[in-house]
Amino acid sequence: MSHAAEAGEVVLVVDVEERPRTVAELEGGVEPARGEGEPVPHAALTIARDPSTTARTTVMVATLAAAMAAATRAAMATRTAVLDLPARAMLRVLSLRGGHAGAGRRGRAGLLAVAKVRLGFFSFTEVTDPGEHRSYNEWHQLDHMPEQFPLPGVVFGQRWVSTPACRRARVYDDPALAPIHYMTLYLMGEPVDATLDQFLALGETLRSAGRFHEHRRARLSGPLSVTGMVAAPRVHVSPEAIPYRPNCGVYVVVREGTEPDERAAGATTASGDAHDEEARLAASLLGADGVAGVWSFATDSRFARHVWRPGAKTIAVAYLDVDPVAQAAALGDLVHAAVVGSPRGVLFAGPLETITPWHWDWFDDVA
Repeated sequence: MSHAAEAGEVVLVVDVEERPRTVAELEGGVEPARGEGEPVPHAALTIARDPSTTARTTVMVATLAAAMAAATRAAMATRTAVLDLPARAMLRVLSLRGGHAGAGRRGRAGLLAVAKVRLGFFSFTEVTDPGEHRSYNEWHQLDHMPEQFPLPGVVFGQRWVSTPACRRARVYDDPALAPIHYMTLYLMGEPVDATLDQFLALGETLRSAGRFHEHRRARLSGPLSVTGMVAAPRVHVSPEAIPYRPNCGVYVVVREGTEPDERAAGATTASGDAHDEEARLAASLLGADGVAGVWSFATDSRFARHVWRPGAKTIAVAYLDVDPVAQAAALGDLVHAAVVGSPRGVLFAGPLETITPWHWDWFDDVA
């Protein structure tokens, strides 16, 4: 395959030829039996350390599945070179080809992402009765969220709280999201459509069984495609691993507009600008003290067959190793600088704290 790449962009490519060698053949240097003139088939993972040159690291493996599994190991082996690329470099996560809702036209490099997470399902939630925060957290932490993990494509999930101090530290607070107290993020992978269908069906089943909290309102919810991920060099782990590291909280930026599909075909669109803006925002946030990494998400027409309607939005989630409130002012300044002059509105920008089970007293005084 040939794959185009922008300067400064990290490119992960999986090339698959006609027939795989066996692991023994690859590791032991044994030539497989084949007809005269038959090409030597294989699966190869190529990491473009610098797209402006031919310098590449190639890992030969026996199968496509092995190539995908080898991706993280190979990325870690070249991590220093990757992270030394210009600040705007992001690992672009592109949907697989196929018929599911997360597949299709992201052909802009024709790249195949190595991350198993295809989307983030967000819920920005308001608790409508001030006296129900404890019961809401008990329900969600101990009943509702655990029931999601057996679903086939649910990879991970975490919740954060916008405490009164977090609320005061917001720098953008559109009325649509101003009332929210909590953010939940489920990371999901294949099978995307089946997982979303089962996710919805499970919610309806739990509600029918009386296992749903009635004093809540989702101000923004739905699936958004993962569009990029970056990791700070100091944390050592790969960008794909950032959500699984313990964190003190997150800094979240919700903006109007979406990441482009059209740009793959060379179109110049406002949504194309949106993708570049999100990459710059992520790079800017990554440079702040205490930011371990940033994942970027965007609403996607591929999920239109499902019931959720989050509207055209992008969401950046910066994972923090420091007190979110203490770092909020510095991060807010970076957001201001990153979005100045953009026609895309910012609906929300602020910190949220990681929730510790059974420590649910943030709103007791309010109640």
